[in-house]
Parts: sequence; structure tokens; C-alpha cells
Amino acid sequence: MRLTWRMDEVVAGNRAVWEQASTKHVREYDELLETARGDGLLLERELGLLGPVLARRPVVVHLQSGHGLDDIGLVKAGAQRVIGIDYSSVAAGAAQRRARELGMACHYLVAEVPGVPVQDACADLVYTGKGALIWMRDLDAWARDIARVLRPGGHLFIYEAHPAVPLWTWDEDEPRIRPDRSYFAESHVNDTFPGNGAREWQWNLGQIVTAITAAGLHLETLEEYADPFWRPQDDTNAAAWSGRLPNSYALLARR
Repeated sequence: MRLTWRMDEVVAGNRAVWEQASTKHVREYDELLETARGDGLLLERELGLLGPVLARRPVVVHLQSGHGLDDIGLVKAGAQRVIGIDYSSVAAGAAQRRARELGMACHYLVAEVPGVPVQDACADLVYTGKGALIWMRDLDAWARDIARVLRPGGHLFIYEAHPAVPLWTWDEDEPRIRPDRSYFAESHVNDTFPGNGAREWQWNLGQIVTAITAAGLHLETLEEYADPFWRPQDDTNAAAWSGRLPNSYALLARR
């Protein structure tokens, strides 16, 4: 692992929050290790869209890799190796230890995104999502970095919370829109997980697609889904998750 970044005050604050939240990956190390030994680490939708890419044994760069279970899932599904990038040394350290114990071809770097410390045109697939884009302050720089890392013909894959999700309340009787949120806001302060005042940036679908295509990638697939990829680990069952509203999406683009 390698530490390499310069951060402004907001990014540094967010990193501190993520470091604290990532201690969960250490507390639950044994549980996550057992999960990693099994199947189902990638969602069926992910495997369906990525099947042809993974069949070619790609070298993968995973931006904002978190606990690293997705990386083990990618290797099990066909990836030649995965380079995980996360600016939490806690998360990257736990992920590296799990990969070593399981003999998985995953290597982790501690770094900020964009500006990942890997060579140009080194990856066949850039994988990201599941709570990643909310940490991106400069989406255009992020997209350009992805284009730099990808080889010609390589792919970007995103599986992410829908940009409308910050608007939904967690009321269980019926879906409602939060009065303090806007789909077109620049950012908001997180008041759920990981909380502690993290500043999240809001990017609508138009901004995401435009940034990716402006960086020279060609959109191949964009799908929206009613079910969220994450729910709190309690009895919360928000009406916004009942099938009427968008809660996640998948995007596949080619360089």
C-alpha cells in the first residue's frame, strides 16, 4: 500500500469520516472473511452486464474499493487481477489482509480519486460504485482519470445509488420527498451512514453521462432499478424501496 494525496479541508474531513466508518471492516473482519469465501459477492445484474468483459480475463482497477469483497468477486468471476484504490488506510489494509488469506490476486493502494497512482492504459476494466460517486468533488477530472487508466477498448462499469436517492425519506407508510434536499443541489451533509457530517456531492444522471462521454468513452448500457443496493441493518423498510421509485442504476461504457 502507498499513501499519496493532497487534500483540501472538505476532502480531508470526508476522509476522516470514512476512516472511522471503515473500522467496521476491521470489527467484522472474520464475518467478512467468511462471506468472501462464498459466492454472491457480485450482484446478478452486475454479472449479467459484465459477463462478456470478465470472460476476457481483464485487469481491473477498482476505484474506491472499500472492504474489497467486490474485488474478490471479480477475481472469482474471471478477472486476472484487481488493483483496489481507497483513501482509507483502514479499509485498504483490511481488504489486503483478506485477499492474502484467500490467495486472491488483489492489491491495494491508499490514494485519493481522481489522481490514482497507476500507469496510463493499464486496465481493461474500471469498476466503481455502491456509494462511490458521492465522494467525488470534480466529476470531470474523475472521468478523465478513468479514460487515462483504460486501455483502448476497455470498459468502465458503475453500479451505484440512483442520484434521486438523497431525496427519499425513510417513512414506511408512503414515499415522501425530503423538504431539505434537491435533485439539482451541489451537495448535502450526510445524516445517516457514515454520518458525522460528511459532505456528499450530488451528481444527476445527465451530469454523470455527460462527464463520461466528454472524456471520450462511449455509453453502451444505462439501466435504472427500483431496489437499493444497500439498506440499514435494522428493521427499516422504507416505502421508497417498494418498487415505485428509482434507487440504483448500472452503467457500462467503452473507451
